Amino acid sequence: MTGLIVRGSNNIFYVRPDTDPCAGNEEIECRIKGKVLKGVEGYYNPLAPGDRVHIELDPLHPGKGLVTELVERKNAFTRFNQKGMAPQLLAANVDLVFCLTTPASPPFRPRFLDRVLVQAERSQIPAAIVVNKWDLHDGDYDVDERLEDYRRIGYRLLTVSAVTGAGLEELADLIKGRTVVLVGQSGVGKSSLINRLAPHAGLKVGDLCEKYERGSHTTTMSRLIELGGPSGSGRIIDTPGVRRLMPDGVQPGDLALYFREFAPLVGQCTYGLSCSHRIEPGCKVMEAVAAGVIHEDRYESYLRLKEELEELY
Repeated sequence: MTGLIVRGSNNIFYVRPDTDPCAGNEEIECRIKGKVLKGVEGYYNPLAPGDRVHIELDPLHPGKGLVTELVERKNAFTRFNQKGMAPQLLAANVDLVFCLTTPASPPFRPRFLDRVLVQAERSQIPAAIVVNKWDLHDGDYDVDERLEDYRRIGYRLLTVSAVTGAGLEELADLIKGRTVVLVGQSGVGKSSLINRLAPHAGLKVGDLCEKYERGSHTTTMSRLIELGGPSGSGRIIDTPGVRRLMPDGVQPGDLALYFREFAPLVGQCTYGLSCSHRIEPGCKVMEAVAAGVIHEDRYESYLRLKEELEELY
């Protein structure tokens, strides 16, 4: 039979069967049959929520089984796991990436957003920026100006509050009929937001560390949550909060292609495709920064990430 991976860790995966012979639509606890599953070579973890798999039930142990085959993915959202030096799967078969941030508590961090957006562009998955805790926004000019620039370059922007409920109807409408992966740093309110959209999820909500204005890691693994109920159909894949995200599959020389306002200029510089967009005369990217076509902060984000990628590769 076939089924959907909803969560997993330490090579134990929970599969929701498409046709459930067990009463109550139970999740089947599965391990991978054999030592290697075809199609997952090279990943830090072989499967992720959103993956579809073939399974065999264990006749001697009800509720348990084996994953025998991976159904070909249409896409995967990953990050580079520097500890394991391999790509780490966060979600599979995704229709939309939600980059979750906050205007305050914790502070607005556009550099993290830029990295999530680069990964979404690299994975060819549409992305939207969701600003939670909008009730805490005090009109900070820098936050408003940066958010407006993301809108200007073509990203959809939603402002919401898990506390007041503002914007949640529009957010739920965007999720309907889709599988959405939610990516954000610890403390931005992923669990609180999901609990408002899917009260049956009952996710644990952590407190923010006042000293460092960082959240605690209440989500330790990616998991798929069906919305259902008044929020309508749709699925959210919740991912663990991370303080720093390293994009996967991005070579330093190709980075500009994944900053969408840079991409049309790549190859037009005096030094063509060999331009590093740092010091070369006739660099169209630097000219665009000077002209205000590319935001200075986005350019700085590009330079920092490129330096890190050069150290990695």
